[in-house]
Amino acid sequence: MDNQQATAKAFALKEFDFLVVGGGTAGLAVAARLSEDPRLMVGVLEAGSSAFGDGVVELPGLAGRALGTDLDWNFETVPQPGLGGRAVPWARGKVLGGSSALNYMTWNRGSREDYDDWVELGNAGWGWDDLLPFFKKSETFHTPTSDSQAAARAASSHSGVVGLTGPIQISYPIEYTASHAHWHQTLNSVGIAASDSQLGGTNVGCWTSLCSVDPLSATRSYAATSYYRPNASRPNLVVLTSAEVSEILLDQVEGAGWKARGVRFTHHGDEFSTFASREVILSAGSIKSPHLLELSGVGGDTALSAAGIAVKVDNANVGENLQDHLTTTLVFEVDSLLRNPDDLKLDEHLAEAHEEYARYRTGPLTVLPVSMAYVPVSHFMSQETIDGILSTSPAMQPPGSNSFAERDSILRRRFSPQAQTLGHVEYVFDLGNWSTDFVPDTLGGKKYASMLQILQYPFSRGSVHVKPAHELGPHEAEKGIKIDPHYYAGHQGHVDLEIAVHSHRFVEKICAAQPLASILRGQVCPLPSEIHSDDDLRAWLKRNMVTDWHPVGTCAMGGKGGARTGVVDARLRVYGVEGLRVVDASVMPLQISAHLQATVYAIAEKAAHMILEDIGFGGDK
Repeated sequence: MDNQQATAKAFALKEFDFLVVGGGTAGLAVAARLSEDPRLMVGVLEAGSSAFGDGVVELPGLAGRALGTDLDWNFETVPQPGLGGRAVPWARGKVLGGSSALNYMTWNRGSREDYDDWVELGNAGWGWDDLLPFFKKSETFHTPTSDSQAAARAASSHSGVVGLTGPIQISYPIEYTASHAHWHQTLNSVGIAASDSQLGGTNVGCWTSLCSVDPLSATRSYAATSYYRPNASRPNLVVLTSAEVSEILLDQVEGAGWKARGVRFTHHGDEFSTFASREVILSAGSIKSPHLLELSGVGGDTALSAAGIAVKVDNANVGENLQDHLTTTLVFEVDSLLRNPDDLKLDEHLAEAHEEYARYRTGPLTVLPVSMAYVPVSHFMSQETIDGILSTSPAMQPPGSNSFAERDSILRRRFSPQAQTLGHVEYVFDLGNWSTDFVPDTLGGKKYASMLQILQYPFSRGSVHVKPAHELGPHEAEKGIKIDPHYYAGHQGHVDLEIAVHSHRFVEKICAAQPLASILRGQVCPLPSEIHSDDDLRAWLKRNMVTDWHPVGTCAMGGKGGARTGVVDARLRVYGVEGLRVVDASVMPLQISAHLQATVYAIAEKAAHMILEDIGFGGDK
């Protein structure tokens, strides 16, 4: 027996109170909090490896380099009719720390209404005021110096709404791209005010984003370094990497119900089973969590029967309600004198940057995209236009017999005249080519900048399901995943496309405004000669739309509808299965206007608090 096999066997033989499936953003957070009580034995199974010391993970300026590597699940959607038949790559972290190890370190929160809407759906305890203590518990905010405040433009102390003692270190960068100095003034000139309170319940306005970066080491602060590594010596916290769970083991109990008793997993080709006396906590993310439920017999009869899986708990909501932020990117040629993130792709510039970083913890390897704005659609669309688009959209009726009328009603209300405090579209400007479609001129020494527009409240609704047997390819792993976000498609997907058209026109207005326009030499993607009409623009948007890597909703809280409209209750317990919870972004019933990581940490903090309450061990906020 080799060491790897012995390690896995030893893990399998331990007597755990809790098993956490997925050592990612939420999984490591909930495991760390539960293991604070020495009476509880907590095990974590992570499919990927650890990446401690790996520069592509830890160095801020190399954010994005880990995408597409072996630290990524490298998922892909099915071909999307709304995108002209394109399949879209979907990055998800397959590494200790999950997607918190791969993201671009943006740290923000949704608006108060985003979370209060969850309560309106019947999920008590999930409103803004309920979550704020858990947002704060997860973070340590580093107050910017006067110099960094000046450089950041509208950096803030966020008094009263940020945490000061939590695991995740959040800070403003110490250096910025040259374009950031133009951001606030340019947005002000098109009517978007600066905000210094975007963490306090409304994110509307332009601002400099905080980042999940430890300013003392100038490295990424993420779940593995912040929740796990400081606690790795705890004898009651055991983490096994390279351990891919294939099934949640369910026992039938009296009354025809089911109870989770453990999981089956593989480790370097060998299969093991391990057990938990109290609960299995599924924290595998918005793709793998519903997939594992279905592999274990929890899901809709249609999806499971097609995959040859026996139904134990029939719930057609598993894997449904998939919502994502839809992103398109304009690219501009910029002044060649500007230092550009694309330079780091050249060996000589990367070597220089590494040397400066190693000596001083400064330079391009500390720089992140932080020029952000969240804008209400009312700023660039009349209410008559908005109402006209919505009027062509029938009420949402997903597959199956369940009605989501209330969820749909809240989404539509977010586009009413009363919703001007909501940021419907996020804009991010950064030097460098961010487009997956545009091919830069690498020989001419040209420099580029990108403007991203990201729709925050999507009408497109998709699904994640185990693949039907007849759709598996000859070399595809058994029981593969079918990801279908239904971009720009379905009953209401065209609403997203029409909003994107108007949002794009506002992007053009921003980029024509001073002082930002002074550094832009011309738009290169799309070329102005390509776009003669709104129909041309719609065609370009379909060719260029990509994910912003923010999937939610596939194991949603059911609220007042219970199992008719969701997968878990307000305490994140899976309907129909005792001893099984889901703790990750998949439980969010409606999308939020924000990058997800801060909210996912808050969900994990709140989940740990509830679990300790439920087993009679208390738990302080």
